[in-house]
Amino acid sequence: MTKRTPGILLLEDGRAFRGRLFGSERKGFGEVVFHTGLTGYQEIITDPSYAGQVVTMTATQIGNYGTNAEDDECDKPWLSGFVCRELSGIVSNQRSLKSLHEFLLDHNVPAIDGLDTRALTLHLRRHGAMRGVIGPDTDEKALLAEVKASPTMEGQDLVKVVSNRPAWDMQVGYDSAFAETSILQSPRGNAGAGSSLKCAAIDYGAKRNILRCLVQVGFDVRVFNATSSAAEILGWGPDAVFLSNGPGDPAALGYAIDEIKKLVEKRLPVFGICLGHQLLTWAFGGRTFKMKFGHHAANHPVKELATGMVEITSQNHGFATDPASLPADVEITHMNINDNTVSGIRHKSLPVFSVQYHPEASPGPHDSLHLFQRFKQMAAATVALK
Repeated sequence: MTKRTPGILLLEDGRAFRGRLFGSERKGFGEVVFHTGLTGYQEIITDPSYAGQVVTMTATQIGNYGTNAEDDECDKPWLSGFVCRELSGIVSNQRSLKSLHEFLLDHNVPAIDGLDTRALTLHLRRHGAMRGVIGPDTDEKALLAEVKASPTMEGQDLVKVVSNRPAWDMQVGYDSAFAETSILQSPRGNAGAGSSLKCAAIDYGAKRNILRCLVQVGFDVRVFNATSSAAEILGWGPDAVFLSNGPGDPAALGYAIDEIKKLVEKRLPVFGICLGHQLLTWAFGGRTFKMKFGHHAANHPVKELATGMVEITSQNHGFATDPASLPADVEITHMNINDNTVSGIRHKSLPVFSVQYHPEASPGPHDSLHLFQRFKQMAAATVALK
């Protein structure tokens, strides 16, 4: 890279962090959060769940292995900005096609490095995630006024921004050694349509690797837009319904909650992840709340209450289920050991369950991949009873 432009990350409480811009040099406004993963920055940047957010990596150096054509979680990044301590000056990986700077520049994503990310992370932990901006270091007073005028995360419907495709069929699983050795192994392998089990995946901002996991365990997967009606989804004749991850405040998605209620009433097997989990909470009559700084990491311990088994999980969410709001026919299945927030629920009489973490990882550990097999087995059992 040539000479770098001085930049600033300015928070809504007036705290300023100065560094050097890379990627796009436009202003990027959003909720500033931190992610403690050591790797996987490309998957994080392209995760639609980060729409409306400025993501800070706590690892000291980012960009070492560049970017490639295989690790994107969607067609483009949706996040508002990217922050790291040091952008690596060297890219070293056989799959790399572009540097991180080139990748962000191509997608018009503003980024900044050279600032004290440890101090920033401690500030966010102490005071909570807050609005901020990445931009050129010019008029700080005017910039702060713009930050305070920007929208908060609470009440935002960002799903309609990231879920903008008509229904389409997902036919790609895994074609690597990972597929041959993992619990996702399926005799159908990487085949496309033709499974006897049809899964309707509702895209609220779905990561590509979640959809690949559904294909890999043997589902015939059709992906529906977040605004699709229950009638449209049921018209395809699914044997199961998957509710994906996504960005924003679940309380703002009344249209999605109403359609989920209709699908659950049909007694179809339903599996929700992250935002899908939060939407199921609301569909069951519960509520969610805004967390202080959320969970954005690849190392959260989660305990399954029925077995006592602890799994290390990848997480990315800023809202959580209020346990006191859950009705009597819904039970908590998993808890986050770090802060005792709800990490999973299931209905006591309906074939419906959800988790507040990412069993597909990408990036992260594979401890929870078995949940996709559990979902398939639930679907197969339900079909067998018809």
